[in-house]
Amino acid sequence: MRLHLLAIGQRMPGWVAAGFDEYAGRMPRELPLVMRALPGPARSRAIDTATLRRLEGQALLAAIPEPALVVALDERGRTVDTRGLADRFAGWQQSGRDVALIIGGAAGLDDAVRERADWLWSLSPLTFPHMLVRVLVAEQIYRAWSLLNNHPYHRA
Repeated sequence: MRLHLLAIGQRMPGWVAAGFDEYAGRMPRELPLVMRALPGPARSRAIDTATLRRLEGQALLAAIPEPALVVALDERGRTVDTRGLADRFAGWQQSGRDVALIIGGAAGLDDAVRERADWLWSLSPLTFPHMLVRVLVAEQIYRAWSLLNNHPYHRA
């Protein structure tokens, strides 16, 4: 199984790349977490938010490896605690399918991406910068793996 983090936006600050790489690098070889940063459409004053979301959504949907299970990060999704995420992670592993974790751009996710998702995951009722979400998701995936494998990283 491979974990694909698909995100809009290619210009990451160094701390985002370092944070993501730290947790992705801790994953075992048989469960790689790889990021694919997709370019957003060219910004202009002529493009409205709905069109921007639609274009970003099309790029995200096209990047999903088939037949991956799709998890979209969305404020309207369900929150889970660490044990709940670990349980989902275990189910993903048992399915044998790759998992695509989808992070939209600053305008949010298009409805087409939400409809394609097998699960809508909300990290928190708070709003986070989408760049920070890359690091948070990588850390939480590593934490879920560590909990399932009795690794000392998760001590709760």
